[in-house]
Amino acid sequence: MIDIKKLRDDGKNIQNLLLKRGYKLNIEEFLSLDSARKDLQISVEDLQSKRKELSSQFGKLKSSGEDTDDLKKEIDSINSDLKLKDDSLQDLLVSINNFMLDIPNIPREDVPVGSSEIDNVVVSKYGVIKTKKSPDHLSITSDIDTDIASNLAGSRFSVLKGDISRLQRSLIHFMLEVAAKNGYEEYYVPFMANKESLRGTGQLPKFEEDLFKASDNLYLIPTAEVPLTNLFRNTLIPQDDLPKKVTSHTPCFRSEAGSYGKDTKGLIRQHQFEKIELVQVTNPQTSLDDLNSLLSNAEEILQLLDLPYQVIELCTGDLGFSSSKTFDIEVWMPSQGKYREISSCSNFSDFQARRSNIKIKTDTGKLLAHTINGSALAVGRTLVAIIENNFNAEENYIEIPDVLRAFMGKDKISL
Repeated sequence: MIDIKKLRDDGKNIQNLLLKRGYKLNIEEFLSLDSARKDLQISVEDLQSKRKELSSQFGKLKSSGEDTDDLKKEIDSINSDLKLKDDSLQDLLVSINNFMLDIPNIPREDVPVGSSEIDNVVVSKYGVIKTKKSPDHLSITSDIDTDIASNLAGSRFSVLKGDISRLQRSLIHFMLEVAAKNGYEEYYVPFMANKESLRGTGQLPKFEEDLFKASDNLYLIPTAEVPLTNLFRNTLIPQDDLPKKVTSHTPCFRSEAGSYGKDTKGLIRQHQFEKIELVQVTNPQTSLDDLNSLLSNAEEILQLLDLPYQVIELCTGDLGFSSSKTFDIEVWMPSQGKYREISSCSNFSDFQARRSNIKIKTDTGKLLAHTINGSALAVGRTLVAIIENNFNAEENYIEIPDVLRAFMGKDKISL
């Protein structure tokens, strides 16, 4: 959530900044709502003050034995008027809050301006593409079974077995070990989150259709970003304890609303997938450096796996709802002949912290923290990249990356 004071004081400028990301802020509607809120609030406070004064008079008259009937009628009238106006004020505050919850984060000034993903900027490339074209992962191995998964749960699910299942488990172990080496404390978290948690990170109310709802107040998590960030909800963190660096491996659940017809085969776009998430709570003064550090932590995984990738910076028009700056890491997928996203590393500035009430205690007072997160990595897509980039068609095997051989107990998967 952006700062409502800035919206009041500098609404036109914020409107122009948000227009860069394709969001048309109705500043006139906000100012109208806020003006009505101010008038009602003054009215309510005046009535409360008058009631307090009359109640004091009422007590004095009653204690002296004087008639209080007229004064009681006046107080009753004020109470009735106060209730009506206070109810209207509460309704108006809900409307303003809903208006604020719909507004995306303001892009940082250094984010490239653009309208869509075609305007994203390639920042760097790593590795040599050794396999320019290969069969897709489903064609290479029969140990990824989407047909049987369809019988179990429906489309966009998969069953892994044998060495492929073991390779996924090895990847999870490896990724968590690298995260621990880089200073992230591991957590095991619930795979469900309540509405308050999802509001705090920006999934609700905007993206409810993308979530799987389990009950009136519980949803399956779309990413471990939600529980990890909310570990710090309503907390005051001493400045010297920053950055807070946490990680978790979880399944992630997404309805993929609006993605019908896209990546329908295999592990690229699933309703359920595995991810190792990195989250940092940081000082605003260092958050950009911390974002770059987190990005390096995610890149390290691909470097150790010897997978070719590129880093792109998202333009204003392609930023996620809560993000002020984002770098995507895209790994080379030979079967598609292109790079595909495998991690998104974002700086949310104080957007999530304001929603979740995450503050820093400094020598001079309190201030909102900045939050940062990224995947290190999406396990299924990493698995696909290993299978396709390391497939030896002539001898019909998948070469296991050096760093995973100790976990797997072998150097290749024979097909």
